[in-house]
Amino acid sequence: MNFEIKIEPIKKEFLDLAWKRLNFLTKPPGSLGKLEEIAAKLVAIYENPMPSISKKAVFVFASDHGVTEEGVSAYPKEVTAQMVFNFLRGGAGINVLARHAGAEVVVVDVGVDYEFGNLPGLISKKIVKGTKNMARESAMTKDEAYRSLQIGMDIVKDFHSKGYNLLATGEMGIGNTTPSAAIISLLTASAVEEITGKGSGIDEASLAKKIDVIKKSIEINKPDPANPIDVLAKVGGPEIGAMAGVVLGCGQLKIPVVIDGFISTAAALIAYSINPYVRDYIFASHNSVERGHKKALNFMGLESILDLNLRLGEGTGAVLAMTIIEAGLKIYREMATFEEAGVSGEKIC
Repeated sequence: MNFEIKIEPIKKEFLDLAWKRLNFLTKPPGSLGKLEEIAAKLVAIYENPMPSISKKAVFVFASDHGVTEEGVSAYPKEVTAQMVFNFLRGGAGINVLARHAGAEVVVVDVGVDYEFGNLPGLISKKIVKGTKNMARESAMTKDEAYRSLQIGMDIVKDFHSKGYNLLATGEMGIGNTTPSAAIISLLTASAVEEITGKGSGIDEASLAKKIDVIKKSIEINKPDPANPIDVLAKVGGPEIGAMAGVVLGCGQLKIPVVIDGFISTAAALIAYSINPYVRDYIFASHNSVERGHKKALNFMGLESILDLNLRLGEGTGAVLAMTIIEAGLKIYREMATFEEAGVSGEKIC
């Protein structure tokens, strides 16, 4: 199956236009650092000399993983479904921080091994009831991998049509740092030991076992690093695929997308491997304490906005970064130029 996604790189003319205004604001040029870089990137993404952010959403995709049978997580898989209920009640970390950022939390079941029924607030796009155990067989079929990508792209189109123009990726899935480490290891050609961390808080013995499980999964399934769909199917999961689809969809529709931590970045790496131009539309929210996170960001040429020792997931770092992204745009839009303020630029600079 062909899966070519057309994405245009951002245009230099809009970057130049943004920097022209930024350099005439009442401050020394470049003195607001990353806030200025963020603003210029937004102008180029939106292709608008004076853009605005209207509505924000974080998509929290949930799925279970068969590889939890190998003892790679500190928590049982039942926690995935329990946390979905917590998201819907508004009691999780992502709910609190999304309220702070003024973003909507959109919970999507793509693979939880639990029948939720028709729950208010839950979008049901279930592909599997948990993946297969990737340490024994392919986690998903190729068709399931494609479907997960399509779900992410479709949800972007839907929310964009409703006026949302700043989106973020989040997830919930016990055990999903294991497939994420496998994906990043394969797509960055890095040793599994360099990429794999403690996830939800396992001890050293369990970490060693987790590394062995990932190596075994790669050996058994033989994913092709040159084929990101093959990697996603064999050692991934539907929530990872759906987040990759969101990144691709945002690139297609020229919408900025904020990625969260290790798992969200593994998904972005899948999208980047499908079409590298998606990088222009991504904001990397934070540096996770997971050891392979920075390697994945560096591989894509992305620099994170925050560094707060976060490792919760759910999209928490992404919605926090939204507040900084909005601050950068407010500086660009609302700060006076030297001419408007009657200030001598020569004296300030």
